Amino acid sequence: MLIQCHYFGIALRVLPKLLYGENHAYSMPLTGSGTEESISKITQDSLIEFHKKWFKPNNATMIIVGDVSMDEIKPKLEKYFKNWAAGDLLQKNITPVENNKEETIYLIDRPGAQQSIVLAANIAPSPSNSDELAIESMNEIIGGSFTSRINMNLREDKGWAYGARTLLLRTKEQRPFIAYAPVQTDKTAESITEIKKELLNYLNENPASEEELQKVKDNNTLSLPGRWETIRTISGDLTQLVTYGLPDDYWNTYPDNVRSLTLDRLKKSAEAAIKPDNLVWVIVGDLNEIEEKIKALPMNKIKKLDADGNEIAP
Repeated sequence: MLIQCHYFGIALRVLPKLLYGENHAYSMPLTGSGTEESISKITQDSLIEFHKKWFKPNNATMIIVGDVSMDEIKPKLEKYFKNWAAGDLLQKNITPVENNKEETIYLIDRPGAQQSIVLAANIAPSPSNSDELAIESMNEIIGGSFTSRINMNLREDKGWAYGARTLLLRTKEQRPFIAYAPVQTDKTAESITEIKKELLNYLNENPASEEELQKVKDNNTLSLPGRWETIRTISGDLTQLVTYGLPDDYWNTYPDNVRSLTLDRLKKSAEAAIKPDNLVWVIVGDLNEIEEKIKALPMNKIKKLDADGNEIAP
């Protein structure tokens, strides 16, 4: 498992820049670890300066959950935060980007690896610019749950992976749609083929079924009483409203909105979020064992990267 996590981390480090390009706010490693260059530049003064620039009341929202009323909490907030001055706000570069023009495979060599990490991704619409309930539901069916199609294929049917998933990261603007699986080394190329096949089938001849949609509806509504048992979960769900620009009544109307989902909405969301012809593949594994079979796949653009995402000359 340590090998799996380490190699998956390598893929997540290099993926964002391949999707978003240089100088985009979302091009930083998804591991949250930054880069060697960026970390070496961190000083006490730089941390203080960052705090001054970004921590401002006109760049913040206070969310309080507990056995407390507005009349009780407001005087305390005014007492402790009255001297917190507003200021000019900076803007991060989260401008829209285009998907990769052609499907590309990036190979990262890890000699002796006991398994390979197969990861495929493309740019998908943001939560505030999509049918969020439908896009989350369509993702549950293709790869976002244990009984999803990709997991049932690679894990239960083929036995090539312990688990395979898809996910849609939540961001303020365009987000990644990611399919991934740690797979046995000798089935790396075959796993690429199966993941691509599942995505294509989902968009074309085998879209979500009524039975799959009903299962999603049941899972997401019948679990609600337990979902909001803790203060932490309630505050987390309220935070989503603020962060992603969702309407204030999003959770109040959530059960009825989930039950009103249709297959047509799921199909349109899948078409908006999944772009098989524009996928960025990142494969981490022992290239001596997997490279030749990958080169035999019907994909013309294959490049090699080092562990930092720098292209290696052929």
